Amino acid sequence: CLLTGSSSTSFLQENPIKEKAKAYDSNEPEEPARHQPNLYTPLKERKADFLEKNQEHRSTTLQSRRKFRDQPSIGKKSQPLAKNDGESQSGFHKSWTLLLVLLIIVLLLYVLWSGMPSLLDSTLSSRDTQIVQAFRVQMEKLKNTYQSQDPNLWNRTRVLLEKHLNASRVHLEPAILLFTAGQEAEKALRCLSYEIADAFAFSQNATTIKINGADKAILDSDFVKLEVDNELSSGFREGKKVAVVHRFELLPAGSTLIFYKYCDHENAAFKDVALLLTVLLDEQSLRRGLTLQEVEEKVRDFLWEKFTGSDVPSSYSSMDTDKLSGLWSRISHLVLPVWPEKGLPVEGC
Repeated sequence: CLLTGSSSTSFLQENPIKEKAKAYDSNEPEEPARHQPNLYTPLKERKADFLEKNQEHRSTTLQSRRKFRDQPSIGKKSQPLAKNDGESQSGFHKSWTLLLVLLIIVLLLYVLWSGMPSLLDSTLSSRDTQIVQAFRVQMEKLKNTYQSQDPNLWNRTRVLLEKHLNASRVHLEPAILLFTAGQEAEKALRCLSYEIADAFAFSQNATTIKINGADKAILDSDFVKLEVDNELSSGFREGKKVAVVHRFELLPAGSTLIFYKYCDHENAAFKDVALLLTVLLDEQSLRRGLTLQEVEEKVRDFLWEKFTGSDVPSSYSSMDTDKLSGLWSRISHLVLPVWPEKGLPVEGC
């Protein structure tokens, strides 16, 4: 039993060693197969890791290269946008600057333009004042010479003609004056009309156009019409400012139609001038108590009879009542009577 026990003990003791030896012997040929993965697996893993990292490095490098390559294009693409934004802002500022400059120029022009008329007015008013004063001085002299005339003649004549002495005014029509008188005041009528016209012209450093109907009474109507037209047109173009047509009633009737051209309210050929017409009535004298309206009607009836009556010569046949009516409306702006004067020189005025 002891043997059995010892042997069993020794068996138990040897058995593990033998089992280990057997296990070692039995496992020896398989050792390489079992331990080989342990040797090569890390290498494969390292190689795979290396390849993977290398691949990652390559991809990273390629991406960085692409980014680097694409960076300029992006910059190029963004650069025009930035440039466009800068240009738009620059253009906006330039537009506002130009608008501001234009506004300043407009304001300056407005200030200069608004101030210019006052400067011109002051210059013109100074000149006009001198002209008007010169005319008034001459009219005072005439008033002292022709003391028999009605105050209305001086006042109305002065007001009408002074309007045309103001060069700064816009002249829409010429100044038309018609003086009339009876036979006894023929010389006063002629001299007074000439001297008022000369005073008007003298104040403007000009001269007077003088036409006498008595010199043209027996001439052909068409010829007189052309002659009067030429005298008035050439005289006014030369700078003359006033014309006197003495004895208007003696002009051939048809020739008087030329005064449509010079006495029209709106379409007169010359608007900054004055025309003084005289009509000598057939009656010996005018009654001083007549109103201006009555004097005007008396002259109108006289011209109607003179130019359209049954005893009018055939040379006057081109005039009719309609034409005379139109003519009268143009020459009858202001009709003033002239009274006889004592002390006038025998010859001349």
